[in-house]
Amino acid sequence: MKIAITGKGGVGKSTLSAALALLLAKNGSEVIAFDSDPDANLAQALGLSHEEQEKIVPISQQIDLIEERTGAKVGQTGQIYKLNPDVRDVVEKYAYKLGNISLLVLGAIKAGGGGCACPENTFARVLTTDLVLFKNQTLIMDMEAGIEHLGRATVKGVDVVICVVEPGLRSIDCALTIDRMAREIGLSHIDFVANKVANAEEEAYIREQLPREPLGVVPLSTAVREADRDGLSVLDTADPALIAVYEGILKKLEVEK
Repeated sequence: MKIAITGKGGVGKSTLSAALALLLAKNGSEVIAFDSDPDANLAQALGLSHEEQEKIVPISQQIDLIEERTGAKVGQTGQIYKLNPDVRDVVEKYAYKLGNISLLVLGAIKAGGGGCACPENTFARVLTTDLVLFKNQTLIMDMEAGIEHLGRATVKGVDVVICVVEPGLRSIDCALTIDRMAREIGLSHIDFVANKVANAEEEAYIREQLPREPLGVVPLSTAVREADRDGLSVLDTADPALIAVYEGILKKLEVEK
């Protein structure tokens, strides 16, 4: 199963990504957790300490790797380079291992004067395609905020796009735009998860605004803030009721698949 998680910035994409990855790994699945958000937070949500996070070198900063595989120098323009570099061993050699989870952090890519046509972006595009289409492990993609990545169709081929939405008009508007754009590029399986829902009124508001029933409604919880403050995973401080919500989302995804 290949899952892309998106939504407006700050709605809790990394929290949901980490919760699903941890539960899948606990159940015995081999999981690739791919943090493609330039504002990378997935490692922290998975419970890696600051020292462990410092050991992770984002793929975009693996200059030697990118230059070796593309045959071009990063930062230079007017070069001829491979448009389909070999990325088959990237997970095995460059992912951070956390039990059954292999964590890859893409990091921010600075495009040069030539725009997006650069070795770094080419490598990132081919790597994403390899993870989505050719890897047998379960894939959880923590996407960048907003909708620009859908415009580039970088998630085409995933089994499901989950848009995380919180009780707010800007978040709802972003979710509806993501739903429309995803369908425009051929993605027919788009689900929603309501997050940070404080009461029945907020839940009703989200249900009224969305075109379909959400996969789950995650309550506003101090446990998430406590985990962030204490450097723990999002599940370490979660009570059984919160974990049950995440488990329910997974069960629905498995049924839909």
